[in-house]
Amino acid sequence: MEILTKTVGRFLFGIPMLLFGVFHFMDGSGMVQVVPAWIPGGLFWVYLTGIALIAAGISILFRMMDYLAAVLLGVLLLIFALTIHLPAVAGGNDAQMPNLLKDLALAGAAWFYAGYAAKDAPAAK
Repeated sequence: MEILTKTVGRFLFGIPMLLFGVFHFMDGSGMVQVVPAWIPGGLFWVYLTGIALIAAGISILFRMMDYLAAVLLGVLLLIFALTIHLPAVAGGNDAQMPNLLKDLALAGAAWFYAGYAAKDAPAAK
């Protein structure tokens, strides 16, 4: 069962993060539309978050600094939820609700991974 929970689960979590990051580079001009207007330098943020997602995915897949990567990934996903999806839902765009819930769930999963599966997680005190 550990192969399912720790290995397959790690790959099912890490590979999509890696691909999400790649998508930021494949369609940066399309993704810049979701960067809030009050944040300057939209395309810069698309590419920076793409790099962050790729780095987190690689880190989780290869278990290198995966605790830090998972904690920071959770923060990034929570920022996405609060600055992109929540305002859209609050503004009446109900189509963004699945994205809000997805990013909240993935942030929780990232922190859960950090606490229970990361190779370099601090020992419980």
